[in-house]
Amino acid sequence: EESVLTHTLQREDDTHTARSTHCTFLGYDMVHYGHSNQLRQAKAMGDYLIVGVHTDEEISKHKGPPVFTQAERYKMVRAIKWVDEIVEGAPYVTTLDTLDKYNSDFCVHGDDITLTVDGKDTYAEVKREGRYRECRRTQGVSTTDLVGRMLLMTKTHHSNIVSTTHRVHTDPTGPKGHSPWTGVSQFLQTSQKIIQFASGKEAQPGDTIIYVAGAFDLFHIGHVDFLETVYKQAERPYVIVGLHFDQEVNRYKGKNYPIMNIHERTLSVLACRYVSEVVIGAPYAVGKDLLDHFKVDLVCHGKTEVFPDRDTADPYAEPKKRGIFRTVDSGNGLTTDDIVQRIIKNRLLFEARNQKKEAKEIAVYEAMKSQAEGEQAGDTAQAAQ
Repeated sequence: EESVLTHTLQREDDTHTARSTHCTFLGYDMVHYGHSNQLRQAKAMGDYLIVGVHTDEEISKHKGPPVFTQAERYKMVRAIKWVDEIVEGAPYVTTLDTLDKYNSDFCVHGDDITLTVDGKDTYAEVKREGRYRECRRTQGVSTTDLVGRMLLMTKTHHSNIVSTTHRVHTDPTGPKGHSPWTGVSQFLQTSQKIIQFASGKEAQPGDTIIYVAGAFDLFHIGHVDFLETVYKQAERPYVIVGLHFDQEVNRYKGKNYPIMNIHERTLSVLACRYVSEVVIGAPYAVGKDLLDHFKVDLVCHGKTEVFPDRDTADPYAEPKKRGIFRTVDSGNGLTTDDIVQRIIKNRLLFEARNQKKEAKEIAVYEAMKSQAEGEQAGDTAQAAQ
């Protein structure tokens, strides 16, 4: 699912101290917290991260229809806080020429596999030349799984659902085996993961503390544009995002929302460069206790509908009473509903995409497994001689 390259440059800055620069090229057809975690790991391999993002045409050719358009993906990747620069329209297959063009010493990819339309490893050339590094894939999430949640309208991913088995969201008519890369295990949140994503910075004197609240489900370009607009409301903004629990989101959104559970949404929002802090399981009503505790200077909400609280009260009554409530217009009306409708509209294409992708991965995995078993048998026979 994740196509990433990272390169390291040796460049001299003004103080004549060498710094490590690396570049990552992405085949993301959707941008989620698993990709953000990959970029976090890639950034740790150097000082300056350049990210190349593929076009819609390239992704459609090799993987199937992208969930987000290239323009949306360019902006979403720019908003990930570990990214320093992006290259638009990066080539899908990574060659030595590509690395050299961007002064790259090496590339980085997740420990899954990325294949071309004819089933070839997109990193074969750079692997042969020793200019390839790997980072760990984030267990429990993939675009395939998220698309499956939308199509099957299940709720098993919600944090309040207790189940001894986790249903993998694949079409029952798909291949009987499961790819070790696409087959998804349940995401397990840890304190370490939150620490890795969190900024760890507290508000400083002179900062304007801005509070926003919502579901921020399937974190997308509409959310990015909104948070960027909020960030620009002050000279020194400290943006706190309050995330509602799954049960609360399902109360006012219905159906099988949220598509991402509270743990997944927490990491998605923390990865955004405009966000300083996240309140996990924030109260729906923005009341006196919350405003006083965080010393909030400004509360913002977008142009989307404000659903009443359980008692039919306005959840923003207190900040309005204090004169610190502001409605902001990001100029982007895209909602999570719109993203889900894109998936449903192209349901057959996405189901075919998921099945084809997993079938290719299974074939490659079986071939790799057979090769390894053959080498092991050869070693055993040689040792017996």
